[in-house]
Amino acid sequence: MKPGERHSCGDGAKGPRVYDWAAAKLPAIHGFDGDQPTLDRWVLARRSLARPEEIAYYLAYAPVGTEVAELARIAGSRWAIEECSQAAKNVCGPDQYEVRRYPGWYRHITLAMLAHALLAAMSATATTARGARTSAALPARTRKVPSVTGLHASTRALSAR
Repeated sequence: MKPGERHSCGDGAKGPRVYDWAAAKLPAIHGFDGDQPTLDRWVLARRSLARPEEIAYYLAYAPVGTEVAELARIAGSRWAIEECSQAAKNVCGPDQYEVRRYPGWYRHITLAMLAHALLAAMSATATTARGARTSAALPARTRKVPSVTGLHASTRALSAR
């Protein structure tokens, strides 16, 4: 494993999130990756500067030639993905399913995430159409997302099949 390299994994609320990173390429699996692998497997360890005893581990699968700094940046995007998933849960209810089989679950999750993407696009379009003047006048908490009651009901009906 390469010794610790200091990299930022993106900006946070208090500025850049800088950690010490250690990385190692894992050996290729010839039966799976073939003779000329186009992707490398990595194991990453991230150590907090403020709390050195706090270490997080990641497994990565990246194109050959990817640098550790790029892997660190991508690992840092996990927070944005988690926030998006939480927002989808709050608005579209992907966790509100009562299915017994994988196909029903898959339909429900797919439709719920599609509804979330549609609502995010509609919200962005509405904000752009209103202009920065009216959008800036509203505090973030009072901005409304279009209702999805009918859409949510239809995803439940399809998922139950």
